[in-house]
Amino acid sequence: MKFEFSIYPSDLLGNIYVVSDGEAIVSVQLFEEDWRELCQQYEMIKSRSSLLENAVLQLDEYFRGRRKTFNLPLKWKGTDFQEQVWQALCEIPYGTTVSYSDIASKIGRPKAVRAVGQANRANELAIIVPCHRVIGKNRALTGYAGSRIDVKAKLLKLEQRYSMTEKN
Repeated sequence: MKFEFSIYPSDLLGNIYVVSDGEAIVSVQLFEEDWRELCQQYEMIKSRSSLLENAVLQLDEYFRGRRKTFNLPLKWKGTDFQEQVWQALCEIPYGTTVSYSDIASKIGRPKAVRAVGQANRANELAIIVPCHRVIGKNRALTGYAGSRIDVKAKLLKLEQRYSMTEKN
């Protein structure tokens, strides 16, 4: 299978790889090792398609505090449960956080807190589907892409900074 990709060079996080199947965004990779692994699984063709250019533009607007939500066709692949979690993530307002427990309750599965965490981890559309806005019930930053909590902290700090400037 072939995919198209473009790269957004983020000052905050480094290169962000945006992947399309030609119809929708299917992956956003924040970590070089994950990107390399994806490239081993699929043929990747660098592209300047209008879809990828729009995705890169929206990411740039996000990192500059000018975009709070994304308006892109997305294609995610997961179980029904994972897709319910990812849909709930898309409803978390910019600059705010919720707990894994909150998401579990929102989708009608209040005891599925750990499964929500696993669904977050399986999210292939980082930033666009904002799994970074989910934190521990005790307000601790936990579980972002495994042990990469520093990225979650950077994204939350970015959103909080731009949320604060809107209020002033």
